[in-house]
Amino acid sequence: MKKLLVAATASAFMALAGAATAVQAADAPPPWAYGFTTPVAPGTPPAAPNPAQVLDNITQHTVPGSKLTFARAQIADRNGPADWFPEDHPTMPEIVARGRVAAGVYACGLCHYPNGKGRPENANITGLTYEYFVQQMMDFRNGARKTSDPRKANTGLMAVFAKAMTDEEIKAAARYFTSMPAAPWIKVVESATVPRTKPQGGMFLTLDGAEAAAEPIGERIIETPVSAYDTEFLRNPRSSFIAYVPPGSLAKGEALVMNGITAGGGKVTACTVCHGLDLRGLGPVPTLAGRSPSYVGRQLYDMQHGNRNGLWTPLMAPVLAQLAPDDLLNAAAYLASLAP
Repeated sequence: MKKLLVAATASAFMALAGAATAVQAADAPPPWAYGFTTPVAPGTPPAAPNPAQVLDNITQHTVPGSKLTFARAQIADRNGPADWFPEDHPTMPEIVARGRVAAGVYACGLCHYPNGKGRPENANITGLTYEYFVQQMMDFRNGARKTSDPRKANTGLMAVFAKAMTDEEIKAAARYFTSMPAAPWIKVVESATVPRTKPQGGMFLTLDGAEAAAEPIGERIIETPVSAYDTEFLRNPRSSFIAYVPPGSLAKGEALVMNGITAGGGKVTACTVCHGLDLRGLGPVPTLAGRSPSYVGRQLYDMQHGNRNGLWTPLMAPVLAQLAPDDLLNAAAYLASLAP
């Protein structure tokens, strides 16, 4: 496997050296990938995490298919969030179920859900290898994973958590989440128009009532919950997502991902060389099939701009240097459309 990856790295660098010109990257991160509607202003300081809120602890709520009831304070408890469907996953280790209050570490299950499927503002961490999972936590701990948009506070939180967690806690979380295979979670729809949404907590929520309307999609991907109430208020881990992508982006993304053909007609190393013909990963190289397009879009941008510098980033750097913003969007759209 390592010989294959070394060969792929050499191939990627030769592709870069052979290119007459490299497409210059956009100056600003694509707002849609980071959960915002406007570009980040130069000099914007890093955002602070949202403070804990005082939530209702009396009214009990339910979700379809669950026999359990929880108050809103329990649903969003940073150190013991509601687990609506304990039958859907293995027994959670303490760090996943409750985190560690004394160290300021939230429960992993709060953001990524007990089933590991996560949401657009964080990551789906199922279907990964143990080696890759641990390496990403080490990258967060060592400062190799940062955000290109300082308004996105949870990337910094992950670095804080990784530094505070013990090696054994990281290993326990890795064993737990990597034991669960990836499953369908996102429906991708090509459309020239999208429902109006508002950004909230790094995610786009569809507006309803008098505010409901359609608007042009433009050069964006809008990834939003199928049910905003189920996802944001109830944190229902069975409530999935829909991603609206621009017309034509799936065909362009397929050409890039499978054959290395950019939107501008250039040639780069295809994603399949390192991530496998089915895009489900090879050894320490992660799966891409069926992943959140918001997540993939910002990771590609972060790597392209030097804010993600993990162990295998050299494989990506020469390819990303030749990709334009529409290439990043097209790749994210196509990869999200694949079966995980």
